[in-house]
Amino acid sequence: MTKPVKGAVVKKAAARKPAAKDATAPDGPAKATAPKKATAPDRPKKATVPAKPPAASAKPAASVKPVKIPRPESHAALVRRARRINRELAEVYPYAHPELDFENPFELLVATVLSAQTTDLRVNQTTPALFAKYPTPEDMAAADPEELEQILRPTGFFRAKARSVLGLSAALRDDFGGEVPGRIEDLVKLPGVGRKTANVVLGNAFGVPGITVDTHFGRLVRRWKWTEQEDPVKVEAEVCALFPKSDWTMLSHRVVFHGRRICHARKPACGACPIAPLCPSYGEGETDPEKAQKLLKYEKGGRPGQRLKPPADYPGQPAPPMGAG
Repeated sequence: MTKPVKGAVVKKAAARKPAAKDATAPDGPAKATAPKKATAPDRPKKATVPAKPPAASAKPAASVKPVKIPRPESHAALVRRARRINRELAEVYPYAHPELDFENPFELLVATVLSAQTTDLRVNQTTPALFAKYPTPEDMAAADPEELEQILRPTGFFRAKARSVLGLSAALRDDFGGEVPGRIEDLVKLPGVGRKTANVVLGNAFGVPGITVDTHFGRLVRRWKWTEQEDPVKVEAEVCALFPKSDWTMLSHRVVFHGRRICHARKPACGACPIAPLCPSYGEGETDPEKAQKLLKYEKGGRPGQRLKPPADYPGQPAPPMGAG
């Protein structure tokens, strides 16, 4: 009885051998298809095709790119770039003007001194009462200091400003026959008068070209890489070298207009800036066009300007007088 059993076992074992061979049979094709597995890395290549970057670069905000300035930039290239910005600003602000109300050189001189550490709007709202009471240097030099301080109070630092106004009025009366001098050498000798004030008066009351380096002007010319200087006198010298003398006064107005309306100190409206393609600092502020539009000020934002008596070609609204609405 045991023999058949052994024979049966042999048969079962023999039956298993082909099964083992069949199990190894796929190994041959697997080796043959190894090249197919080798092509598996091709899949990541297809996945890494840069399909997304073009979509990202198609955003409206990314369509404006800052100008690439070679380092170091030649003086000739800097001059070309600076003058092109000036031409663009001339088209944007053909009505640029001094934003202080004045009728004569004396009023402009006093108003400019008062504009320190305050807005031109606040000065313009203060000077009507001031000049109504003290219309000439002789009148203002004889003013009661306390009464003068009360008139100047809205402009801030009114005690120091009253001393400056009294001092320069007395100097005009005693040294210049009651007339504002037309030379920078004489103007800077007056109490409270520096180069910035002198250039404002010379450029706008006497037609003598000059660059006015206030906080707006200094901020923008550094953003545009026209200069790296911080000292106003050095800024004035370097910017003057980029332009013909005949452009200096209007250049000052255009740059200041742009700084007050669009290229603000804390949050520039880059997305609404007409010279964005020329600006190496594009992107420091809001680049979304709709959001940037909401940052615009004065006539660009649909609001009144700073002058109570603006020029006839000013496209915005006059500023309201003191105490109005």
